[in-house]
Amino acid sequence: QVQLVESGGGLVQAGDSLRLSCAASGRTLSSYVVGWFRQAPGKERAIVAAIRWSGGNPYYADSVKGRFTISRADAKNTVYLQMNSLNPDDTAVYYCAASALGVLFTTPELYNYWGQGTQVTVSS
Repeated sequence: QVQLVESGGGLVQAGDSLRLSCAASGRTLSSYVVGWFRQAPGKERAIVAAIRWSGGNPYYADSVKGRFTISRADAKNTVYLQMNSLNPDDTAVYYCAASALGVLFTTPELYNYWGQGTQVTVSS
């Protein structure tokens, strides 16, 4: 089993930055893919970014390319999402998820483990 705990959400103004953290416990994620998803009210959960723990290029949704950066800290078993130039459209609950399949899937159903989510609200 893998337990994921997100942190770092909050209320910010447009143009500000936030860094989300996803701390994993239970097992190391060396063979996993970790993704960040978000869900706004009335919308489906959608991929934001994903990274293979073993390396390689990460995936970014078009809406966040150039503004968000996903990274990992091996020693801390933690994945980060650095979010810059935030705008009101980024307002959502952000979830961290892990997939044991090792492929950069964008579909939420293919991720085995999920955190509880952290709220990000961007005011205009």
